Amino acid sequence: MNTVTVERLDAADTRLVAERIAEAFLVLPATRWLVPDEAKREAVFADNFEILVDHAMRHGLVFGTADRDGVAVWLPQVGGDSPAPVDYDDRLAAACGEWTPRFQHLDELFAANHPHPDHHHLALLAVRPGRQGQGLGTALLRHHHAWLDAHGVPGYLEASSEAGRDLYARHGYRLREVFRLPDGTPFYPMWRDPAAG
Repeated sequence: MNTVTVERLDAADTRLVAERIAEAFLVLPATRWLVPDEAKREAVFADNFEILVDHAMRHGLVFGTADRDGVAVWLPQVGGDSPAPVDYDDRLAAACGEWTPRFQHLDELFAANHPHPDHHHLALLAVRPGRQGQGLGTALLRHHHAWLDAHGVPGYLEASSEAGRDLYARHGYRLREVFRLPDGTPFYPMWRDPAAG
């Protein structure tokens, strides 16, 4: 198996990362409820994810494979809530338009279910559809898990599919209480304790 090189990305990669995530996430059930208009879905998500990726470039960690086919966005959560992205409400409305209330509802669900102990939050992990199942997601997880384990820091995420949930379970994440969108679509919050050194 080829070794996958993982690199820390910088602000110049912000839009590319947002577009990669939007492309990969289009198959997820939650995207259909958030943006019912299939013709506009990918563009809305790219604009929405750009807000979070930009925030992570400033306050978190964004990694990618050397070819940028896989990306991961981590946000350290220390001492409770982390700061919101600058001008978040205005930027969200500009990105999501008529569907802004749906994204606000999702934000509220995430906030209500987010754990409070210090941890690193895997906000987003995405692999280009044609490259999925080739170890890129695993390489991205192992890369940052090595740091988390060395520093005794837990990880947290919200898986948005059964396949994602199962992948993360193989990497030491344990399922917490599932929460759902109004249409019943589930999210799987998961917690990973650091491995003993």
